[in-house]
Amino acid sequence: MVDPVEDPGVMGRFLAWTAVGVVAVVAVGWLAIALLKALLGVAVYLIVGAAVIGGGAILYRKARRAINRDERLQKRIEAATTTYRQRTR
Repeated sequence: MVDPVEDPGVMGRFLAWTAVGVVAVVAVGWLAIALLKALLGVAVYLIVGAAVIGGGAILYRKARRAINRDERLQKRIEAATTTYRQRTR
């Protein structure tokens, strides 16, 4: 084993490898955070898109039912009026 006091290169290599390790951990953490932000961004866009499409579908169904209900009601009134006119002749 080499004594660090006698060989100053040992301490330099230790510091260099420690710095490389710290830089690697920071780089991997930065990459992980960037990927997480990207995935969460995509997830948010998907959720908002699904909510908009779902809300549009619900509004479309409600509008369609309202139109059909009015038509049905109008036909019932016309049928009742026709029946009433036939009875009162």
